[in-house]
Amino acid sequence: MMQKLDLLVITAHPDDAELCCSGTVAAEIAAGKKVGFIDLTRGELGTRGTAELRKEEAAASAKLLGISVRENLEMADGFFQIDRAHILQVVQKIRQYRPEMVITNAVTDRHPDHGRAAALVKEAFFIAGLRKVETSLNNEIQQEWRPRLLLHFIQSNYIQPDVVIDISAHWERKLASIRAFGSQFYNPETDRDEPQTFISSEKFWKFVEARAREFGQSIGVDYGEGFTVTRQIGLKSLDSLL
Repeated sequence: MMQKLDLLVITAHPDDAELCCSGTVAAEIAAGKKVGFIDLTRGELGTRGTAELRKEEAAASAKLLGISVRENLEMADGFFQIDRAHILQVVQKIRQYRPEMVITNAVTDRHPDHGRAAALVKEAFFIAGLRKVETSLNNEIQQEWRPRLLLHFIQSNYIQPDVVIDISAHWERKLASIRAFGSQFYNPETDRDEPQTFISSEKFWKFVEARAREFGQSIGVDYGEGFTVTRQIGLKSLDSLL
């Protein structure tokens, strides 16, 4: 039986979504929406932890956020490509869950996987709506489906957002979902046994908060998450504005 989602978040690595859009996800779930995560890779090339540990952490984060489904496509971390086979894997998931909206990685970032994932998902987002591109699931031909909206979140590199979502009421839940990935981020109890990385320092937590405060300040709230769009967003009325 098909499980239709309102929002599908498709990202390169476990923890990308938590870092960059989990506040928005928490807000959507609080509003009664159904949300799913698709991780493209297991993050097996990460300096700290293991793919198996990150799988456990991803499950813990999913439970904390209350998302309806989390899957991993097990593409090759660092080496997945924007080709027919990879595009069709993502198309299959978009058609399976038929989301109204998709969120994915930043269009460009310090980690090459992030921009590549953004481009891959953008291709799949369009192709999923083409009737003559055939995919199947459980030996049944899937129907075409194109979501209404594609958003790209903002990661390490600063990008001017087109849209900022107020996540002030969900800030603590966002932090908790990030902390679920204990192998990746600052933890004074275990860090003596692990090498340091870009995201494992105490300073990185300050960066996460500073970015959220910066985006929040831009719309007059405490904390925000920023997104870019591939097409203009329309409003039915001015009442939709903060």
